[in-house]
Amino acid sequence: MPTTAEIAEMASWGEDVSAYFTNKFTVVRPLHRVNVDLTRGMLRELDERAAHLNVSRQAVIKTLLRQALNLRSGSRPESKKKAG
Repeated sequence: MPTTAEIAEMASWGEDVSAYFTNKFTVVRPLHRVNVDLTRGMLRELDERAAHLNVSRQAVIKTLLRQALNLRSGSRPESKKKAG
């Protein structure tokens, strides 16, 4: 199963990625807004990755954070939930 970044990459090349979406998901609520201070270099890297994947900076941050938390906890990636 490809990662979300790999699926986004395939979609950016015009490949059909509809098989990876079931439209069955759990919305996690409530969301809480947070502020994070980042260096210019980090913002530049995030923006470059977002532009490459044709997604928002926020989507990149959420995806990378989820991957890091999964690695830290030894969890498998959340494949059946929609990122919120």
